[in-house]
This record gives sequence, C-alpha cells and structure tokens, in this order.
Amino acid sequence: METGNKTRITVEATVKAPIEKVWKLWTTPEHIIKWNNASEDWHTPRATNDLKVGGRFLSRMEAKDGSFGFDFTGTYDEVITNERIAYTMGDGRIAIITFSADESDETRITETFEAESENPVEMQKDGWQAILNNFKTYVEAN
Repeated sequence: METGNKTRITVEATVKAPIEKVWKLWTTPEHIIKWNNASEDWHTPRATNDLKVGGRFLSRMEAKDGSFGFDFTGTYDEVITNERIAYTMGDGRIAIITFSADESDETRITETFEAESENPVEMQKDGWQAILNNFKTYVEAN
C-alpha cells in the first residue's frame, strides 16, 4: 500500500502465548538474540534495548559465515507496554508494532514499516515475516 511516496509493508502473526510473555520476549535483549533472524544462516550475536520514548535499540545482525553483517538501529517514538511500539529506524524509516490479546491467551502481532529502496518490496516483506515467524516459534517453544 502506498502512503505518500513511501511504501508501507505489513506482516502479522498470532502467537499462542499471553501478551505479557510475548512482550517480554520481544523486548528483552537476552531473548532478542535467540529469535531475531530470518534464516538459519543468520544470527543476532548482540542486542541492546532502552525501551522508552527517546530510547535507542541495536540488533547486530550477521551471516553466521561472517560474510556480511549490519547494525539494525532505531529510536523509540512511542512505547505503550503490552500494546504498541513505534520507532524510527537509523535510516529515518518508521515502524509500528501492535500487540493485541484475545481471551484464549493468544497474542496478535502486527508490524507495519516503511520499505527501503534498495531491495524489492516482496523480499523485504518475506524477510520481516520470516523474523516474525521465528519469534512465534521461539515464544511457543519457551
């Protein structure tokens, strides 16, 4: 979907876990390093997270073979515990994540982010969805 000149991409998943657990595992660096990868040949060896408005985060994402890596960084614009996170990425793009619980102890996560211009939109969507799916698997196994 286009908004102005920026393409927005949305990915979603429903996690079979209470919202408090989902929030904790999403926002705590010792958990982020265990799930934040789109494929088995990538990993996040370190992460920091100052979860407050104006706080910064960093996830170091690297190919396990050492061939490539980058710092995924940003600053929080909005943090509402167990409900919503909005942030501006290091390159100026915006992302919004919403968490919604239902009565059966499942949590719906919806991430909407502005696409970057270097990679095809479908590739970006697939990558973010793969990370979200990996998070779902991690939470449900722990």
